[in-house]
Amino acid sequence: MKYNFDEVIERRGTDCVKWDGMKRLWGRDDLIPMWVADMDFRTAPFVIEALRNRMEHEVLGYTFACEEWATSIAGWLKERHGWDIRPEALTFSPGIVRGLAFAIQCFTRPGDKVMVTPPVYHPFFLVSQKNGREVVYSPLVLEEGQYNIDFDRFATDVKGCKLFILSNPHNPGGRVWTREELARIADICYENGTLVIADEIHADLTLPPYRHQTFALVSERARLNSIVFGSPSKAFNMPGLASSYAVIENEELCHRFQEFMEASELDSGHLFAYLAVAAAYSHGTEWLDQVVEYIKENVDFTEQYLRERIPSIRMIRPQASYLIFLDCRQLGLKQEELNRLFVEKAHLALNDGPTFGKEGEGFMRLNVACPSSVLRQALGQLEAAVKE
Repeated sequence: MKYNFDEVIERRGTDCVKWDGMKRLWGRDDLIPMWVADMDFRTAPFVIEALRNRMEHEVLGYTFACEEWATSIAGWLKERHGWDIRPEALTFSPGIVRGLAFAIQCFTRPGDKVMVTPPVYHPFFLVSQKNGREVVYSPLVLEEGQYNIDFDRFATDVKGCKLFILSNPHNPGGRVWTREELARIADICYENGTLVIADEIHADLTLPPYRHQTFALVSERARLNSIVFGSPSKAFNMPGLASSYAVIENEELCHRFQEFMEASELDSGHLFAYLAVAAAYSHGTEWLDQVVEYIKENVDFTEQYLRERIPSIRMIRPQASYLIFLDCRQLGLKQEELNRLFVEKAHLALNDGPTFGKEGEGFMRLNVACPSSVLRQALGQLEAAVKE
């Protein structure tokens, strides 16, 4: 490989949530952190170089989006995902969770219903609740090691909902939804007057042989009734730059959202937010292909290790992303006991399964975007804890 993902980088003392935030949450800092969804690899070097070059000019005044911001996004989406967008369909957002909050505020009113499919990325329902919306839960079904949608229940639960927030690919299960599944979601939501908000932040981390299906491309109904959020922040390890975007093909919806964002000047990013996106999408193909290959090897290793040495813990094999949902129910532990096993015995910091909804009871979420040596150490500690 051209890039070195085996290097162990000291991140303590940088105010990073993943490492320096452990003391606040667990009251200790002697754990291997495998929770927050960022990578322990160096941020892509061409991104760092672009920021460093700009710093050579020592005036950090007011700026607007560089031309390459929009053209690089459009070029990347066309080349990587076959999506030919108009630059006018793009709206800057300072992060996808913030973008979800803005969309909720723009397209719904307090008391309106917003639907999610747990277990799912918890800000989907937390942001909805904190903005005074009623959350409707339509749980996924775990079948033969993968999450599926119960479409009969989905069609019933979505009635009366103003928004449906879709995790595409799914977090924490790593499911890559098929074109047919997404088209069915589009039909049901369109017929019920429910706007689809698709979070596609993990799209570029889809693992071979799977292929990401962009929601807006699966049908005309999907194109006209969706807001798709994207960002290079996960794929190129730069979430601290808070740079995301929304693509809205429906001109009326796009105008409405852009007016909402402009009213509070939420549609403007900082200097480095624009430069980083342009650098990632202009130069990132080789780096991304290699990091995806490395992540897949870590996923393969984890699956084999659990099967051979910790068979009482099963994993939902992710079809996208570096996040693995561990099924620990065979251990027969209550969730509190399960957390103690991971923290006090294995000395690991993972995401607690019920964080993603009550359907996550008995599960833990593991982040394997780390050097393979760290992953081996973590799994060894888990094996010893389980045997004990």
